[in-house]
Amino acid sequence: MNDISSVMRSMALLLVLLNPFLVVVYLIDVMEKYDKRRFTFVLVRAGVIATLVFCVFAILGDYIFANVMQANFASFQIFGGIVFLLIALQFVFRGPRAIEILRGESEHVAGAIAMPILIGPGTISVSVLIGEKHSPLTACAVVVVALGISIATILILKRIHDFVRPRRESVIERYIEVTGRITAMFAGTISVEMIIRGIRTWAGKL
Repeated sequence: MNDISSVMRSMALLLVLLNPFLVVVYLIDVMEKYDKRRFTFVLVRAGVIATLVFCVFAILGDYIFANVMQANFASFQIFGGIVFLLIALQFVFRGPRAIEILRGESEHVAGAIAMPILIGPGTISVSVLIGEKHSPLTACAVVVVALGISIATILILKRIHDFVRPRRESVIERYIEVTGRITAMFAGTISVEMIIRGIRTWAGKL
């Protein structure tokens, strides 16, 4: 029972960071441009990329940071915090459509959705933690299920969006605008916290 409870907690933590309801805000322009089939293909492809990355960090996270990157995790926290702070600032001043600038051209959408929207310092950190708590097989299973739930939820929200938009487009636009800016403030706060924690970790090692 304790093992099942630990697995569920790990899965819930990863789901909280993936948060499909917030990811939809980042993807609103893609949802509007692509039909259901194209959007599903792009999102699933991004999910596969994210799954592979998370599984690698779940299994080899400590080794990657200590031996391959030869860097402290604090450096990763600081860099990741800066990246998300820039994204948050773009949202504050430009609104949700600012993410299109960060993603680049349409042919690279799948990779850009995978990073930095799905793959980020927070989700990678949790993947390493999951790998420390569970066996490699269990850790990968947690990652696969969590991402599967997140992607399925986003696809359901895409259907709701396509159904509601022709009837209440102005309401959706206001909702996305308000939610996007609130999300930006939340993301900015988390970003600053990540930077501060990274600096404190570095300072403690001096």
